[in-house]
Amino acid sequence: MTRVKGGTVSKNRRRKVLKRAKGYFGSKHRLYKTAQEQLFHSGAYSFNDRKKRANDFRKLWITRINAACRSNDIVYSKFINGLKKANIEINRKMLSELAIFAPEEFTKLVKMAKDALEGKVTKETKVEEKVEKAVEEKRDYSKLTVAELKALCAERNIDTANMKKADLVAALEK
Repeated sequence: MTRVKGGTVSKNRRRKVLKRAKGYFGSKHRLYKTAQEQLFHSGAYSFNDRKKRANDFRKLWITRINAACRSNDIVYSKFINGLKKANIEINRKMLSELAIFAPEEFTKLVKMAKDALEGKVTKETKVEEKVEKAVEEKRDYSKLTVAELKALCAERNIDTANMKKADLVAALEK
């Protein structure tokens, strides 16, 4: 069998590595071996730094939110706690965007958070209660067990003595 020289393939592979190493200092952009080694390190650095960048942005967003909160007479930690108590789920990126570009909307969120911290019922919780009542009113009681029906009747102060399942369903649907 004849000998096959892989000169062009090897040359192209090395050229590709050197092309990617363009701009590196010293022999790191001239010599194949050091260039390849530096590219391995560069790849590891860029991977790690992409992860670190996410943390840096989170810190930036928290700093912006804290500054906006302090201008509305509340600290960041209490603001976030108030949002959780008010069942408002919004990420920090959006909160920082609101703080910068729509401060009046951010002020509304701060007011909701303060109300939730004080234990006041906000509009959102009232809406949620109305939705729950509507769902409960439209519930198909015939799919529930007798024990569950009796528990619902007890919550609504309905007397369940000597009532069968059909009677319980009729009493709850009234």
